Amino acid sequence: MPLTRPCGLLVNAALTLVLAGLSSLATAQEIMTLKERRALDLSEYRVTDPDAGYFDVASRMALLDGTDNAILLQEIDQLSQGPSCEQQLAYEPITTRVRIPGYYPNPEEWELASEPLFRFEDSVSELAGAFVASGDAYYAECLVRYLDHWAQAEALTDFHYDPMQPQAWFATESMLFAAAMAYATVRPHVEGLAEERERVESWLNGLAHRHSSITGQEGNSCCNNHFYRRALYASMVGVLTEDDELFRFGVSAIYSALHDMTDEGAFPLEVARGRRATHYQNYGILYLVTNMQVIARQGYDIFDLEIEGHTIHDAVDFLFKILDDPAALGDYAPLEQYMGFLKDPQYFTWMEIYLTHFDHPRVADFLNRHRPLYNRSAGGFITLYFMPPNAQRHIVQDEERRQTEAFRGLGQQ
Repeated sequence: MPLTRPCGLLVNAALTLVLAGLSSLATAQEIMTLKERRALDLSEYRVTDPDAGYFDVASRMALLDGTDNAILLQEIDQLSQGPSCEQQLAYEPITTRVRIPGYYPNPEEWELASEPLFRFEDSVSELAGAFVASGDAYYAECLVRYLDHWAQAEALTDFHYDPMQPQAWFATESMLFAAAMAYATVRPHVEGLAEERERVESWLNGLAHRHSSITGQEGNSCCNNHFYRRALYASMVGVLTEDDELFRFGVSAIYSALHDMTDEGAFPLEVARGRRATHYQNYGILYLVTNMQVIARQGYDIFDLEIEGHTIHDAVDFLFKILDDPAALGDYAPLEQYMGFLKDPQYFTWMEIYLTHFDHPRVADFLNRHRPLYNRSAGGFITLYFMPPNAQRHIVQDEERRQTEAFRGLGQQ
């Protein structure tokens, strides 16, 4: 059942008031406007390797083939017997107008309406994961045929958008980068299916341009985590289709986010979310770091980018600071922070990627307690793709030692 307009108006009006009331958050670093973003000179950024994806698939598959890491072996075992291709192809593409109620006012209705979208994201991610885990081209070819089925149906080309009812626009963001990242994983390893691949790439490129042409609300969805999400599909589709315009759109989100960051490392539009300030600080990092990985694979030192003294590391450090002590939010948000997101590993897949570039004990410790990590849209089986094979081996040994000592103690009683 669609969200009624009055309820949507009330929710968005309330959010507007919150953002307006917390505008002082950005006094030190004003939010980059759309005009300023469009004026950025990003001409140095161009697609250099359309098959680079977001990780070296061939090298990773070779490494996984010889691993004895228990966590990775578990992932491989679970994924190697992947889904039925015929069953996946039986799912009908979404060709009707996509209309989704808002999450916060109607979480149950939102979840029900989103189920077909989630199924699409899980399907493409699972097929890509099955290919990496098994090395069986069957799953790679199935993914191409699956996406071609949606491309021929011109799926997702009709979605409802209204500034007061943007949820369908939001929902299709993740479908786009789920499809693009899964396709990027398998495409270099698919022989034949040239016509199918051409249709898929044309479909993804057209959707990306159409979707990103909507700018969203100034000071809100134009520039917050939803912009970072749009940037992720723009970068990935831009790479796949050698579209420098889309790729630079993706890069612009990194420049915008670092520009907007406060001296403490907060993203103003994310920590303005009241009790969910900590959740949204992490949420923003999730899409920025994943996008940075796509950009880095094109040969750019984007993880070391510094804008007005700010780097992505400042955002990461601030996240752990407010996780340790919500009082560190100061006047940004109330102390009573929602922490339910900490129980959902999908929000922390960025950490696997981040650790491949930098040592960070807090990130490593967090991952040790939450692996394996899967995000149905932002890359899929990220632990399988990025976790070092020697990670957490000492934890297993320590646990075995603890159990051995416990048994010895029982025998001496």
